[in-house]
Amino acid sequence: MKKRWWLNLILLGLVASLVAFLYLRPKSAELTNEVYELSSYKLSEFNAISVEFPTKAAVTFEKKAGLWRLTAPYQTRADQASVQRILAIVAASSPEKFTSNDLEKFGLNNPAVKLKLIRSSGNFEEFLFGAHNPITGQQYALHKNSVYLIEGTYSEAAATQAIEMVDKSPLNSTEKVAGFDFSRLEQWEASKLNVDLVDGHWSVSIPKAKPVQNELNEWLDYNWVHSFAKSVELYTPDRKVTYPSFEVKLADGTKVHFDKIQESPELVLARPDEGLKYSFASDVGFVMLNPPINLPN
Repeated sequence: MKKRWWLNLILLGLVASLVAFLYLRPKSAELTNEVYELSSYKLSEFNAISVEFPTKAAVTFEKKAGLWRLTAPYQTRADQASVQRILAIVAASSPEKFTSNDLEKFGLNNPAVKLKLIRSSGNFEEFLFGAHNPITGQQYALHKNSVYLIEGTYSEAAATQAIEMVDKSPLNSTEKVAGFDFSRLEQWEASKLNVDLVDGHWSVSIPKAKPVQNELNEWLDYNWVHSFAKSVELYTPDRKVTYPSFEVKLADGTKVHFDKIQESPELVLARPDEGLKYSFASDVGFVMLNPPINLPN
C-alpha cells in the first residue's frame, strides 16, 4: 500500500511539472495565432494594374465602365475573375513579418514579379514577390518595407500568361442579345434562318418551326450568355479567305460578326472586331449554331 502511495505522489509531481512547463514556456506565434495583414486597401481604390517581370514585357490592365480590360501586350476584354485573383493580394495575410534590411536573403533584390496597383490619381501600391521558403513552400513578399510569408498563389495569379487573361466569353457582358442571323451558315442557307427576341418573345423566320419559348431562353442563356471557350487565341482576318459566318443582333441595333473557321474536331469561331478566335468542344459548338426551333421531321 505504501509503495502505491509513493507512486501516486511521483505521478502527481510529474503532472504538476508538466502543467508548470506548459504555462510558463514562451508562447510561439502559432499558439498566439498572430496574423499580419499585408494591407487594408479596398478594391475600389484601383483602376489600373501593372504586372512587371525581369525578362519580359509587362502585362497591364485598366478598368473602364466598371469592367477590366487588358491594355498590354494587346488590347481586349479581360477575364474579370482572373483580374480579381490578382487583386486578392490586398486581402492577403501572413503568420510572419520581417524587416526588409536584407532583401537578397528573401530573393527580393531581384524579384520574380512586381505588382503595381494604380489609383486614378497616378499613385500606386507595389508588391514584390521573391523566393520560396524551402520548408513551408510559401513565398516571400515585400510591401512598404516589410517582408511577409504568403501563399504562392498570389504571384501565380499575377504571372499567368496574358492570353489566359482574355475573357473567354464570345460576347461582352454588356452586349444584350436581340437575335441571330444564321442565314449564311451551310445548314441554314436554304431556309435563311433568323431567330429574333423582341420584348422577351422569340420568333423564327421559318414558318414550319414551332419554337418553345423556354427552350430558346435556356439555349441563349447556357450556350451564349454564359458560354466560355476552351481557349482563346489572337486572330488576324485573312482578306483572301471567305469563311461561313453569322451575326449576333444586339438590342442597340448593332451586330457582332463571327467567322466559322472550323467545325470539327472542335468549333472555332473568330470575332474580327476584337481580333480573337474561340475554341469550343464540338458538342457545345453544334448546339450554339443550331437553336431548338423544333422543325417537323
